[in-house]
Amino acid sequence: MISVENLVKCFGNITAVNDISFEVDEGSIFGFLGPNGAGKTTTISMLCTLLSPTSGKAFINGFDCSKESAKVRKAIGIVFQDSTLDKELTAYENLMFHAFLYDVKKDERAQRVGDALHFVNLHERRNDLVKKFSGGMKRRLEVARGLIHRPKVLFLDEPTLGLDPQTRTNLWEFIIDLPRKHGMTIFMTTHYMEEAEVCDRIAIIDKGKIMTIGTPEELKKTIGGDVIYIKTTDNKEAKTEIEKLFQIEVSEKNNELFLTALKGDACIPEIIRAIGEKVLSVRLQRPTLNDVFLKMTGREIRSEDISSGDTIKEAVRSYRRHFDRG
Repeated sequence: MISVENLVKCFGNITAVNDISFEVDEGSIFGFLGPNGAGKTTTISMLCTLLSPTSGKAFINGFDCSKESAKVRKAIGIVFQDSTLDKELTAYENLMFHAFLYDVKKDERAQRVGDALHFVNLHERRNDLVKKFSGGMKRRLEVARGLIHRPKVLFLDEPTLGLDPQTRTNLWEFIIDLPRKHGMTIFMTTHYMEEAEVCDRIAIIDKGKIMTIGTPEELKKTIGGDVIYIKTTDNKEAKTEIEKLFQIEVSEKNNELFLTALKGDACIPEIIRAIGEKVLSVRLQRPTLNDVFLKMTGREIRSEDISSGDTIKEAVRSYRRHFDRG
């Protein structure tokens, strides 16, 4: 459904997307996992025809994103990072306006809008102004809006950014049903590890490059075992002793040593015996996507990554200008 070949996007001397290639199967959920500034939004903007690539090719539903932009736009739906709803209109009016923009047949609009509102459990609030909605309700309405013209692909750019954990969970209950109920392909970006777990396949992206692609389980297996975290009174000396005795690589983050072992529970007693009184605490963790990201990039996705870097605002303005031009 999506095919990307050696895609590059440069802004002056800055390479935001650096020669990436991947494919997304029809009816699957595909995710970009990475910090802000990694190139996620820039990639989506090119796939949605809001930005032109510097080089490379991208196809959606068989249409060339550069040469057949109108056909691509009809085949996709978008939920932006920033809300693009008209807060002075009702939920129903927002969706009807979107149906008009996408040239949905007049005699089908009301039915499609009603179906979409029922799907996201907002039908009873259809006549309320959007400005009265909570953040979670607005996000659900944006998902509903993306379904009106029955796109082949729905793009979700950090769809739960800024939402509380319960609202995020509720929103994902709707999203993960889309491939099954509507045969839709989902392309999402996120920095939340637990959200990436719902994907059929994930691409870890950092500094414009795709580091690895696979299912969540395939990526976790690259860690090579369990992850052991150790706090000591002298991390530098303890690190040297563990590496010398066990011939394994030991790293450090957040004032903790960490290493991988095939049988972590059996390895821990040996480590404690080796470094003795230096040990303050030990914890064992099964591999997570955060561990994979750390292994691939040498750093974690931190909360401060989310407040700076790529912005979707210009893409939103560009998207609106396309409609203004008809």
